[in-house]
Parts: sequence; C-alpha cells; structure tokens
Amino acid sequence: MLTPEQRAIVKSTVPLLETGGEALTTHFYNILLSEHPEVRPFFNQAHQSSGDQPRALANGVLMYARHIDRLDQLGGLVAQIINKHVSLQIEPAHYPVVGGCLLRAIREVLGAEVATDAVIAAWGAAYQQLADILIGAEEKIYADTAAAPGGWRGARAFRVARKVAESAEITSFYLEPQDGGALAGFEPGQYIGLRLVVDGQEIRRNYSLSAAPNGRDYRISVKREPGGVASGHLHDAVHAGDVLDLFPPAGEFVLGEGDRPVVLISGGVGITPTLAMLDKALQGKRPVHFIHFARNRSAHAFRAAIDARNARHPQLQRFYVYDAEEAHVDGVEAPHATGRLSSETLAAWLPASRDVDAYFLGPKPFMRRMKKQLRELGVPEAQTRYEFFGPASALD
Repeated sequence: MLTPEQRAIVKSTVPLLETGGEALTTHFYNILLSEHPEVRPFFNQAHQSSGDQPRALANGVLMYARHIDRLDQLGGLVAQIINKHVSLQIEPAHYPVVGGCLLRAIREVLGAEVATDAVIAAWGAAYQQLADILIGAEEKIYADTAAAPGGWRGARAFRVARKVAESAEITSFYLEPQDGGALAGFEPGQYIGLRLVVDGQEIRRNYSLSAAPNGRDYRISVKREPGGVASGHLHDAVHAGDVLDLFPPAGEFVLGEGDRPVVLISGGVGITPTLAMLDKALQGKRPVHFIHFARNRSAHAFRAAIDARNARHPQLQRFYVYDAEEAHVDGVEAPHATGRLSSETLAAWLPASRDVDAYFLGPKPFMRRMKKQLRELGVPEAQTRYEFFGPASALD
C-alpha cells in the first residue's frame, strides 16, 4: 500500500517524466529485452525500432504518476492494458521481471542523486500497486473466459480451414478448433492473440476478428506489412491445413448498445474489426454510415462484401475514398471521393444529427485527422471511440 509520502514522491517525478520519460522507457526496454529473452515474444520489435513502444509506455507511466491519487481518472488506459495483456497471455510471474527492470532504469537514467532510495522505494510501491490491480483483473478475465461455453485458457490449437486473398495486401485465415469442440463467442471489434514460431523464435501478435461470431470458426484478415515478421510468415508459410496456437478473444473496442446511428470509419487494414461491428449493427434498425479509405482498388479489401450488404440493407450507406481517381471498371464504381477528405464532404456523409456513435481506426495520422474532423463537425467526443493496432498513443 502506498503511503501519503510515497504518493507525494511519485507525483514529484512528473516533471522529470514529462521531459525525459521516453529516454527512461527506451533504456528500460533495452534492459528488459537484452537480459530477459523469455519476454521477447510479447513485444513487436518493429514497434521498438520505430519508438512507438517506448513512447506509449512513457505516456502510460506519466499518466499513472499524474493520477496516482485518483486512478479512476486514467479512464480507458487500464482497460486497454488489461485486454492487451490477456490477448497475449501475460502471467503474474512476468510482473516482477518488468518491475525490476523499470526500477533499475529509473536509477540509471535519473542518477543516484535524483533517484534516491526513497524515490526507488516509492516507485517500487507504486509499481506493485498497479501490478496487483492488473493481475487481479487479468485473472478474472482468464477464469471467466475458461468457464464460458467454448472458452479456454492459454493456447488452443486451431486448424487453418481456408486461406483467402481479399486484396493485393490482405489475406484472410479461417480458423477452426482442431479438437472439434465448441467455440467461444466474442464481441464484434475484439481481437485474438496468435502464437507463431518463425525461424525458431516464438512471437505473439494480436489480430482483429474480421467476421461476426458464428460458432464454427474465427476469421482474421492480415495485411502483409513491409518487413513484417509475423505478417510475412502468415502470408508465405501458413496454408490451409496448418495448425496455429490461438489465445481467447479480448478487447474493449466493441460496438456499444443503443439506438443512435452508427458511423464506422476505417483506413486500410483498419477495416477488419469494423466488418463484424457492421454485421451486428445491421441486425437492428440503427442507421449505419460506413466510410472506408484505401490507397486504390487493388488494395481495397472486402468491397464486394460491403456492396452486397448495402444492396440488402436500406439502413446502410457506404462511401469509399481512394488516394487518386479510378474509373468505373467492370461494373465496379469509381470511389466516392479521392485524396484527403474535406470536412465538407465528411459532413455530407454523416447523419444530419451529430448525435451518433462513431468508431474509427487505421494509421495514426489518419486517426488524428478523423478525431479532429469529427470533433469540429460536432460529434460528441464521449461518443467517439478508436482502437490502435500497435501501442496506444495520444492523438491530440
């Protein structure tokens, strides 16, 4: 339990974290990943190289220090962390390893004069408080998921029933339980964890579930990323009949209940979770406005599927944006807009009332623009939600 004195010490380090937090977390990851190879499968090295992971952790540490007195003000940050941990099957034994490396990084980056024994003790207590919260919440999810119909804990073997190219870049994998047993349901928008072995090295990744629950199989749709170890392996080395290890569905970015119109905005492979969300929304009477951005026709995945839904459901309106104009070819319409979408065009595509539930995801620059435009057009921020495919970061 943190003492009042320890809380005060942690809060006093906020200015240091504001100016040097990223250097601290970069050093932390260097220690952790070089000295503890057992945790490497949980981390995407591309996010380390780009700096996204250290920046995300620095932001999380800073937020925690700022709100050490009122952890409820952290909002959805804790839920995001918990769900990411569950999807990768983080266990209680991992926390002491991470905590030891974090405290060592604080000492080595800030120096002994600043990171005194009292500061280290305060941060040790603060870390343990957070670890206890996360461990307890994660254990509840693990237990509840294992007890649910078709649920399980840890890895479960799934057979690749089908592998389908959806575009020049995105391929879908239909995954069925190898044991033939029941399959756990999930909330549209959630993702699964996947364990792969590539060149003798274990890696773990999250992939959105790109089709509505059906009780038979899960579908993930994976974009081939330039230099992507996991995506390249899935595209090139995994085929129908192969067996993969899956962790149960997780994630808090899900379609909420209600009767307000739904706006789903995606860029590139960000379309994947919106597909399952779309199908759930269409089960009721809510108007749905589906807006998707793609580089071009060849990169546009699931267009035929969305067009078919549009033909069947009068409540659905769909709009496509490409980087450049493409002509009407072979019965396929040209995109509805090209280039960077103006606020005026987006406004025309939204419901007349801005009292909507809006969901958006895609590359981070795209998400920043969407968040800004939706806010400027009067969509309440409390009714906009977004998800990150990589480490979470601030969009403002």
